[in-house]
Amino acid sequence: MTWMVTGGAGYIGAHVVRAFRAAGIDVVVVDDLSSGHASFVPDGVPFVQASILDTEVVTQALTEHSCVGVVHVAGFKYAGQSVKRPLHTYTQNVTGTLSVLQAMAAAQVEAVVFSSSAATYGTPDVDLVTEATATTPESPYGESKLIGEWLLADQGRATGLRHTSLRYFNVVGSGSTDLPDTSPYNLFPLVLDALAEGRTPRIYGADYDTPDGTCVRDYIHVADLADAHVAAAQALAQGRDLDPVYNLGSGDGVSVRQIMDTIGAVTGIDFRPEVADRRPGDPARIVASGAAAARDLGWQMTHSLQDMVASAWAARQALTP
Repeated sequence: MTWMVTGGAGYIGAHVVRAFRAAGIDVVVVDDLSSGHASFVPDGVPFVQASILDTEVVTQALTEHSCVGVVHVAGFKYAGQSVKRPLHTYTQNVTGTLSVLQAMAAAQVEAVVFSSSAATYGTPDVDLVTEATATTPESPYGESKLIGEWLLADQGRATGLRHTSLRYFNVVGSGSTDLPDTSPYNLFPLVLDALAEGRTPRIYGADYDTPDGTCVRDYIHVADLADAHVAAAQALAQGRDLDPVYNLGSGDGVSVRQIMDTIGAVTGIDFRPEVADRRPGDPARIVASGAAAARDLGWQMTHSLQDMVASAWAARQALTP
């Protein structure tokens, strides 16, 4: 039994690949290396360097490796940048997903786990987001992920495609020191890079209606996220009925100030973050319930905030000569 992982050379996708291998499941990776790294693909894992937009190549890889399912992680994942590059975002995330589904249909592959996003919710007006919370995306990125979910649902109704989508929030940490988050936009690498380079990290807004005045968010360790993808794939392979969407959330969240304090404690670097003005569109709190995923996938968060910071810092230090 082999599963294809699109985007398997990226930060999240590479962790998914290793989680599949740890579960004894063979994988093949398709990635164009636009943001991924060939070194992230383990030895012995077939690697096809290609864009998911190349339907023929994806079809051929699915057929050659006798794939039974796809974990679709590949995509343009930067919400802020998507506002500046909407056409690129839709091409990569909507046309790309369409291409993967076309390849699956041609190769008669009937199961897919879609790596979606909490950006589909926009700015929710509830304290705890559930799968029933209204989807009101506020960026081309969030819109493209929601459209991806629609494509899976429509194909499921038309052909019986077995599918589920995993919505998650802020992915942090590292499952291995050789798999760092190298994103130029994510909070953890921004803060850790600043500290490693002797600069002062920055907090955007400290006057929100939260316990310490800074934004509260859901953070999930990348290894826990990867395990959720494996659990969903195994459930689909077993023919179990899954909901179309699952949130992967902590249920309580942490504040930016708590993250800064934890980073200081874990790294041993004494710093006082600069406080800048709020960024437009940043809600005070976004936290999701992971109850449905716990019920149907047996999934739970196993890493603490300290684990998240320590693993991210170890991976960041490994980058330094």
